[in-house]
Amino acid sequence: MDHDSAQVWLDAYVEAWRTYDPQRIRALFAEDVAYRYHSYDEPVVGADAVVASWLGDSDAQGVSSRDAPGTYDGSYAPVAVDGDTVVARGSSTYWREPGGPIDRVYDNCFLMRFDDAGRCREFTEFYVRRPSD
Repeated sequence: MDHDSAQVWLDAYVEAWRTYDPQRIRALFAEDVAYRYHSYDEPVVGADAVVASWLGDSDAQGVSSRDAPGTYDGSYAPVAVDGDTVVARGSSTYWREPGGPIDRVYDNCFLMRFDDAGRCREFTEFYVRRPSD
């Protein structure tokens, strides 16, 4: 994994989130991925389980709910790449309604490991809500 490949993956991650397209989501992850929504969670294991969790079709503990179309966006960039390991940071913005006022912003850090095919095999998200002005 290199910096450019990591950015391509992160851009595909955002596009998969924006569309909730199961094929786009699945293409990001290795078959045996371990995905943590919070650092303290037991991981969601397996690409199919990650797809189900993104789509809101999972009862796994700690998973996010599916966001309403047009109410969210994100931007992330790699800050460190070492072999198969990538650390990225960015932010996620949520609106109350499409085109409406910003409801909340989170600063994110992703810790990821990739397989030889460029699919993520370990993903852990760390985030903090940005204080309101």
